[in-house]
Amino acid sequence: MDATEQLLKELTEAPGLPGYEGEARAVMRRALEGTAAEITQDGLGSLIATLPGSAERPRIMLAGHLDEVGFIVRFITENGFIRFLPLGGWWDQVLLAHQVVIKTRKGDVVGVIGAKPPHMLKEEERNKVVEKDAMYIDVGASSRAQVEELGVRVGDPIVPRTEFTVLAGGTTYLSKAWDNRVGCALVVAAFRALKGRPHANTLYGVGTVQEEVGLRGARTSAHAVDPDVGLVMEVAIAGDLPDMKPEEGATRLGGGVSLLAYDGSMIPNLKLRDLAIDTAQAAGIPYQIDLMPRGGTDGGPIHQNRSGVPGLVIGVPTRHIHSHQGIISRDDFDAAVRLVVALIERLDATTVAGLTP
Repeated sequence: MDATEQLLKELTEAPGLPGYEGEARAVMRRALEGTAAEITQDGLGSLIATLPGSAERPRIMLAGHLDEVGFIVRFITENGFIRFLPLGGWWDQVLLAHQVVIKTRKGDVVGVIGAKPPHMLKEEERNKVVEKDAMYIDVGASSRAQVEELGVRVGDPIVPRTEFTVLAGGTTYLSKAWDNRVGCALVVAAFRALKGRPHANTLYGVGTVQEEVGLRGARTSAHAVDPDVGLVMEVAIAGDLPDMKPEEGATRLGGGVSLLAYDGSMIPNLKLRDLAIDTAQAAGIPYQIDLMPRGGTDGGPIHQNRSGVPGLVIGVPTRHIHSHQGIISRDDFDAAVRLVVALIERLDATTVAGLTP
């Protein structure tokens, strides 16, 4: 396992739900120590690392959100089952029979998501999707008192239980939380690549919090950084799946880094988008252009900071996001790192001044 695989393993396996990002933040902080000149946090908990170049401005903000989708304990039944609420967007179909970890004050408690057995359902019920409100978490207890003795309380975070796995061929990786630990890993990799290399700007690497519940940390951290350019490190929704039409998803695993031409929170700065395309073509970096008509990214609040900031979302194509298991390609990740580094090296004061629409 090389340094990149180790970084991706540590980041994805760390728990870090919206508002509970502490363990994931600690992993990112350790990964940046020795490279960043300074590491601080804003008032919400977003991590802010600084890598000075030859000029104080422009300030280039690389943002990857620390939080992942998960759940929170809502209620404990008298016979020892746990009802839950989602933190972030979950599709009901991907939940049943998956293991989870409840992070309690006494330690981790493992459970499994269940629902009424199909043998006990009426015929018409079997053909309906089981909704989250009808599900529960079973930790093997038989009473509320037993669950509480384990340390479980209302408000405790619940994290998918998954191990990082290198898949057949060695170039694709399976894990939870690619959305968006892959973005945090891109920030770290860019810092490591640029350490000691000339760049006529100051680089800010940010692990934002609470993206999955309203893009909250991006707003406060952008205020703290006051960037001149915002580059958002994200997943891209891979469309190379059975029954998906090409027009429904343009990116595929192994096809290169993704550049987002539109999402529900931001239309990118067109000159910055074109600069990224030109940079990729000049360096021979494979790239893909995609759109995300539903959902937003940290680019939304960042590009609206103060009087407006040129912004662009750079992503790694990912299958099965917002589930217990996702898949990325190492080749796409490496392509994204190359593009981010090459783009930062081109973002001097003159270039950034020319990005104004």
